[in-house]
Amino acid sequence: MNELLATKLRPTKLSEVIGQKHLIGENKILSNLIKNKKLFSCILYGNPGIGKTTIAYTIVSELNVRYRSLNAVIHSKKDFDIVIEEAKLYQGMVLIMDEIHRLNKDKQDLLLPYLESGLITLIGMTTANPYHAINPAIRSRCQIFELKDLNDEDIDLAINRAIESNLLENITIDPAAKEYIKNNSNHDLRYVYNLIEVAYYANNSHHITKELLESISGKASIIIDKNGDGYYNAISAFQKSIRGSDVHASLYYLGLLIEAGDIDIIIRRLSVIVYEDIGLANPSMGPKVDAAINAALRLGLPEARIPLSCIVIELALSPKSNSAENAIDKVLNDIHTKNIGGVPKHIINHSPNYKYPHDYPNDYIKQQYLPDEIKKAKYYIPKNNKNEKILASIMEKLDNIQ
Repeated sequence: MNELLATKLRPTKLSEVIGQKHLIGENKILSNLIKNKKLFSCILYGNPGIGKTTIAYTIVSELNVRYRSLNAVIHSKKDFDIVIEEAKLYQGMVLIMDEIHRLNKDKQDLLLPYLESGLITLIGMTTANPYHAINPAIRSRCQIFELKDLNDEDIDLAINRAIESNLLENITIDPAAKEYIKNNSNHDLRYVYNLIEVAYYANNSHHITKELLESISGKASIIIDKNGDGYYNAISAFQKSIRGSDVHASLYYLGLLIEAGDIDIIIRRLSVIVYEDIGLANPSMGPKVDAAINAALRLGLPEARIPLSCIVIELALSPKSNSAENAIDKVLNDIHTKNIGGVPKHIINHSPNYKYPHDYPNDYIKQQYLPDEIKKAKYYIPKNNKNEKILASIMEKLDNIQ
């Protein structure tokens, strides 16, 4: 099978890597490690297609060190054992590991003593934030280097490198086509090179136009890696936009999550939002969200986008309240921090002193329900919206009954 253009264009020297100028260049940390012929265990993290794998392999190439490559998910514990035995044989080994955030406990326990002793020098790669996703025991033994997204200048350089490499003979690209590639690349060099290569072979003239690219890609390349920060940022922005009553932003982030094909996270997030952010200001939204979720699950994508859009619009424009969340959090705080005593004796099971509310006018009789130590506690504080004004009025009437 022929090598892809992206593979053929992969740099062999650190100085050839596109972007990452905060790590590569004159007096930058990775360049200085190469210069001083020294390598420490490290983790490279960042979005897809911005150079993690390339940097790992250029480092071991330039240092001319013995290395092996493993994937934390695909390779078994036996594969890890083989690398360790080889490291013992040669008194050291660099291990390049992809998807390090997926490393399970057995493999971690196997590696840790050899990382500690220096027999294994690890270069881990991940799209996930290592401060959240990687076991602290592994993380503490590694230097962490965050790779930044590539900018338009970097993408321009990549396009020009593809043209000037002579790997694709007689290729020409219109300025509008270059802009299209930049706008749809999501900073991913693999996407850039793959799209150029497909377009090159998709027409006999080898001339790439915007119209040709549109016919190939069909739509913008919106990529949200489900293990990366961008994915979790989109989820966060989705809820915050609804909470902030910005219907347009709410729909935009819904669209990103739909493009990621993750209907499950949309459903879970909507189930949280309706009670955390809408709450008692509009309690009818709970059943409406359930109905929209059921419709979306029955339909599946792409039709699921319609009930999801409907409910997101209504949630964004609904009155908001977090009074119920605040109330239960106050309760839990008291449980954790105060001496709250026990249940009052007159409301324990089979107590003869319990007053049965239904035996009294309006089905209500005032009696103490909270433990003595917190009998005057007030947990629910209504907010100033239409529905909670009604609840506040009921509370006030009950409090005033003698």
